[in-house]
Parts: sequence; C-alpha cells; structure tokens
Amino acid sequence: MKLTKKSHACIRLEKNGQTLVLDPGGFSEEDAAAGADAILVTHEHVDHFDEGRLRAALDANPAAEIWTLAAVADQLSAAFPGRVHTVGHGDTFTAAGFDVQVHGELHAVIHPDIPRITNVGYLVDGAVFHPGDALTVPDQPVDTLLLPVMAPWNKLSEVVDYVREVKPRRAYDIHDALLTDLALPIYDRLVGGLGGAEHVRLTPGASAEV
Repeated sequence: MKLTKKSHACIRLEKNGQTLVLDPGGFSEEDAAAGADAILVTHEHVDHFDEGRLRAALDANPAAEIWTLAAVADQLSAAFPGRVHTVGHGDTFTAAGFDVQVHGELHAVIHPDIPRITNVGYLVDGAVFHPGDALTVPDQPVDTLLLPVMAPWNKLSEVVDYVREVKPRRAYDIHDALLTDLALPIYDRLVGGLGGAEHVRLTPGASAEV
C-alpha cells in the first residue's frame, strides 16, 4: 500500500487503483477526502470528522462509501442511503478492496469531568492500525502503527508505552497538528529512542510504501 500523510490525523491509503481515507477532519486539508473510494471515521470530534468534507467527497464520487460509528453515521445516513455503514468493535468488512477490522470502543479520558464518547480504531489489511483518539491495542500483530503523538488526552510517556505495548515494526506520527517546530525534535528523540520501533515522521503530503 501507498500511505500518504495529510495534516493532523488524516491518512490516505492507495492500492490497486483504489483510495481509502481515514479521518479527514477539520484540521486536515480541505481536499483531504477528495477522490476517496472509501472513508473511515474513528469518532465525532471535529479534528477527525468534518461533515462538509465528507459530503463533498460522496457527492463527487457516487460510488464512495463511509464506514464509521453510530454517532457519525447518524449525521450522514439520511442524505446518502445505503452508503454510510455503522460499525463497532469486532466488526470486519471490505472497503474499496481493503480488508478492515474494527478495534476499540471508547475515546481516551480527556478529564474525569468530561463524559467519554465512542471511538473505534481500524486495522487495514492486517497491517496498518489507526486508533483514533485512544491507545487501543489490537489483539493481533501490527506492522505499521499510526501513532497519536500529541493530544489533550495523552502525555509523552503514554505515547512511548503505547508503542512498546503494540510492538509495531514502525510507527508513523499522526495527531500532530498542535505540535510546534520547537517540540518536534524532543518528541522524535524520545519516541524514537524509547519506543522500541522504527519511528517515522512524514510531512503533510509525503508518502511511503507500507
């Protein structure tokens, strides 16, 4: 697969002429979902789910479909009957030729006073795992972990321990829009030095084969 990093938590995967987009939210580019054959959304927060971007992508490609949890699906399914699929932990499906497994149920704790919402992660082709806003550990090996490095709900020690627990071959940074240039070398050094996996940072628009 070809993996392309978009801004923040959005990733594009391409294989056999098909494109799968994960979490084209409001912190990503306006065209983050453009050209998608299938879209996966982990949860309803604006930096992962932008209704306008999804509607534009579905309007542009009448064959495109979305897989997501109920909180997001309920906002789109009436406008696109039969094209918005509700999924949850343990589900498996095929989207635009990609085999997908769903892992996880809840968003990470932001603060005890804030109720937790639902969140799912997606393991694509048994190789690439996007956890959304959680530190979910799939019950099978992960080759490429999409690693949420900076968020209101995590701290750096948890990020490092998450890499250690998942034990991927490589970890690509996501959820990084709030990191400043000053902080990047610190995160790179600590995650790369302590995580126990190859640590890769792609700038938005850059691609790699996975």
